[in-house]
Amino acid sequence: MSADLLSIGASGTRAYQAAMGIISNNITNAETEGYARRSLALMESPSGSSTSIFYRSASSYGGTMINGVVRSSDDYLDAAARQTGNLLGSADQRARWMSDIQTALNDGSLGVGQRMTAMFSAVERLASNPTDTTLRTDVLFSFEQVNTAFQQSLTDLQTVRDGIGQATNNEVASLNDALKRLSDANEGLRRSEPGSAAHVALLDARDQALSDITQKLNVTVEYTSNDAVKVTYGGETLVENVTAAQVGVTQGTDGLLSFHIVGSPDVPIDDPSGGSLGGLQQSASVTRDRIDSLNAIAADYVSAVNAWHAQGTTASGDAGGQMLSMTGDASTLQVLITDPADIAGADSSGVNGNLIAFSNLRSTGSFEEQWTSLVSTHGNLVSATLAEQTSAQSRNDMAEQARADVSGVNLDREAADLMRLQQAYNGSARIIQVAKELMDTIFSLF
Repeated sequence: MSADLLSIGASGTRAYQAAMGIISNNITNAETEGYARRSLALMESPSGSSTSIFYRSASSYGGTMINGVVRSSDDYLDAAARQTGNLLGSADQRARWMSDIQTALNDGSLGVGQRMTAMFSAVERLASNPTDTTLRTDVLFSFEQVNTAFQQSLTDLQTVRDGIGQATNNEVASLNDALKRLSDANEGLRRSEPGSAAHVALLDARDQALSDITQKLNVTVEYTSNDAVKVTYGGETLVENVTAAQVGVTQGTDGLLSFHIVGSPDVPIDDPSGGSLGGLQQSASVTRDRIDSLNAIAADYVSAVNAWHAQGTTASGDAGGQMLSMTGDASTLQVLITDPADIAGADSSGVNGNLIAFSNLRSTGSFEEQWTSLVSTHGNLVSATLAEQTSAQSRNDMAEQARADVSGVNLDREAADLMRLQQAYNGSARIIQVAKELMDTIFSLF
């Protein structure tokens, strides 16, 4: 009996010592990203029976034994957190780049809109005193200022376009790293024993890689044997067993992004609709549209101003020549007239008739109204995107909190469990002590 007590007590001390080690590991990794709380599953050691010619049949008990490491997780909550993370990844990228586009479409004192207003004001002042050389010089300068504002906005938009391309390259590199980490986790999971400490650690690595992947791309996740994962996108396999594909991206001259699986040859894949790559792809499309709109407005501005100037005559009676030129995009805008005397401010109605008619260029659908509409439209898009980002952040926070309630480490709970296990350990040690005292008493009788 004493021998049985010793083995039972020893099994308890071993088991509870390991359980306290698990708790210590939880506390140490409380702030480790992707770490899921562990606990130790204990079970009764298998009991057996024996018969003897000297003893009746009896049961023998072996105490407790470790049944494996249990990882606290919930597949539904994990999937919900991946989904909200995907939506947030898209919203974050769009919020960032839409705000940068808004900054590029400068609506301040140096922006196109304000410079256009100053241009109309300069022409109005000249109309009140058409022979004033200083006012004529101011008019030419105001056209230069409008050109400069167009050119600066175009340069800033092109910088945004290039920034989106670089950010996409970085995100794709990070995605490929996560795909490789997932395939490595798959390989380890296939080789490890379920319920072992190694297997549980690999599950953490698997789920962290999945979280990183789904934050960037709206993939489909399928669980396979031994907790491994298969990941597909648009019908193409990205990760299966120990094999991981490599995703590539190309940015066209128009700034648009196209994605493919790297191979010989490369395999085109659909444009992402979610995740950070989806947000970048949509941002690239909006940037392209804004650049096209700016160039179109600049072209209308050149056409309208030249048409107006051609209707007038100079002080010497010559017909008005071209005031502006644009041989390519808005960066090629140029004022062609350098001599203030060459401004065609007169017409058949008087010496300032054509200057007065300049205000007609502010009619409905004019280049100035087009610019105002462009800035307003994009401002509304920014507001909607920021609201979407706030909503996505809130939903993601709630999903992460729900998952943390199951998988996260609560230090108060760990402290309580540690005290409970310590008491159980002390109880097991007491069993050993009782067995020793009993054996000493028995031996003392002889």
